[in-house]
Amino acid sequence: MSNPYKDAGVNVESGYKISKFVKNNISSNSDNIGNFGGMYEIPEGYKQPVLISSNDGVGTKLLLTLENNKLDTIGIDCVAMCVNDILAQGAKPLYFLDYISTGKVDGKVEQILKGVIEGCHQAGADLIGGETAEMPDVYSEISYDIAGFSVGIAEKSQVLQASNVKTGDSLIGIASSGLHSNGYSLVRKIFFKDNNFKMDSQLPELTHGNLGDYLLEPTRIYSDEILPLLEKNLVHGISHITGGGFFENVPRMFTDKIAAQIDVQNWKMPEIFDALQKYGNLSKADMYHIFNMGLGLVLAVSPDVEQEVLSILNGKTKQAYSIGKIIERTDEPVELLGVE
Repeated sequence: MSNPYKDAGVNVESGYKISKFVKNNISSNSDNIGNFGGMYEIPEGYKQPVLISSNDGVGTKLLLTLENNKLDTIGIDCVAMCVNDILAQGAKPLYFLDYISTGKVDGKVEQILKGVIEGCHQAGADLIGGETAEMPDVYSEISYDIAGFSVGIAEKSQVLQASNVKTGDSLIGIASSGLHSNGYSLVRKIFFKDNNFKMDSQLPELTHGNLGDYLLEPTRIYSDEILPLLEKNLVHGISHITGGGFFENVPRMFTDKIAAQIDVQNWKMPEIFDALQKYGNLSKADMYHIFNMGLGLVLAVSPDVEQEVLSILNGKTKQAYSIGKIIERTDEPVELLGVE
């Protein structure tokens, strides 16, 4: 029997296999997979529940997964970029849906989905659906793109608003796992176009692996760190440091009448940023305008609870640092001490 759709380059049977793979690899809500829409029952116990949503992708970082033939962690990045934004508004992640498009649905999609499933596990979110699109002529057989959509929940009175952050609040930074998923167009230009490095290059600045190991380190997911603080109402504001670095993202958590004063000497910066600055001939100001510089989240808390928050965050390992305070604004919204 002829199959005209398959003759055009689309094999719907591959999509059925992907749905079966996901069902067999998640522990809850598997009945949703393969339906026309994902279903989720709003948890009880909220007086005025507010749903907070986020969608995002991973940018050109995905190109490096093809070069290094490592596809099983990029899904973690996709989940992280969505749920960390939700956490930054004081919400608990509930569920996630993915969208993967490619020229040919084959084994690479299962590898990508392994990362999505792991990311949902780390986030404490259910994977309730998604879409895998086979689009020949739009993509080559090996290329792909991935995006995600996530929803979280918060009590309306506890949503983190810009007005919550006040002059005198202390700023706490929580360590990133490296570059996360931002700035990769510049990263690729610096390392691969301007300096002709390879993914397996061993750089003297990078002491724990080759260049590819650092560039494909998955974005950190902060559910385990942030949710206990939210439950105790210990946080006034959270900034997720993504594209645009400190100067774009930190002011998003407070009003335009105040500013953040941050001492950049107060935390340990991962080696990858030293390498980028050196080989890219970038100024310190450029670095803080583009990258997270070793901090994935910046929290604003009352000085009365600063030590309590640090104690909670640093219970198992040193990952959080006192980095500054909120001051009255006289000039720019972010003042970085030690950066010209």
